[in-house]
Amino acid sequence: MDALWRKSRNRGRLLVFAAVFVWYAGSVSCFGQSQDSEFTFLLPAGRSECFFQNAVKNGTMEVEYQVIAGAGMDVDFTVVSPQGIRLIYESRRSDGVHVVEPTEEGDYEICFDNSFSRFSEKMVFFEIIIEGQGGDVGGDDEWAGLEEPEGSLLEYKLEDIRESMESLYKRLERSRQMQTVLRAFEARDRNLLEDNLWRVSFWSCASVVVMLCVALTQVYTVRKLFDDKRRVRT
Repeated sequence: MDALWRKSRNRGRLLVFAAVFVWYAGSVSCFGQSQDSEFTFLLPAGRSECFFQNAVKNGTMEVEYQVIAGAGMDVDFTVVSPQGIRLIYESRRSDGVHVVEPTEEGDYEICFDNSFSRFSEKMVFFEIIIEGQGGDVGGDDEWAGLEEPEGSLLEYKLEDIRESMESLYKRLERSRQMQTVLRAFEARDRNLLEDNLWRVSFWSCASVVVMLCVALTQVYTVRKLFDDKRRVRT
């Protein structure tokens, strides 16, 4: 009797694991796809660039941007709602993080303006994180058909497995986003360092040239003071 009960328990466990594996194989593409987006572009001097992001009703949209290269390291930033209302405006900022909640259904317009600069182009990185659209991890419809077999005594239920997988997915996505932001910070610092290195090297060379000219002028002046060309009669 005990052997029969163990056999039934193992069979139920195998059925659940098989169902979870089939679900995972069918929805692996859902894990690979993400509603988030990131982009790095070059903003010419005296121009503005706008991008559009679709959102659903009662969701959350987070926009983070950084100017990673260019003189001044600043741009004008604007977010316009699908109704044409300007929600966010910042003037001549190098970075910023903004959250729109709740969102409206439609396309949000995200603009970067460099029209105040006539000569310097800017390299801008921005990332858009969309939440509340649903279907990011599998979906309720895919889990609806996965019922736990009757009479099984599994320690972990399907709901626990689902919550664990969703939590792991969200944490991995957040880690990826943080790594992307850190790479943008690193790129901006590197560009700033290279620009400062060029300036320091240029003015150091200029200072050396000036010092050499001053030294040569002083030597020439001193020699002129002791150079007596008058003839001495005896």
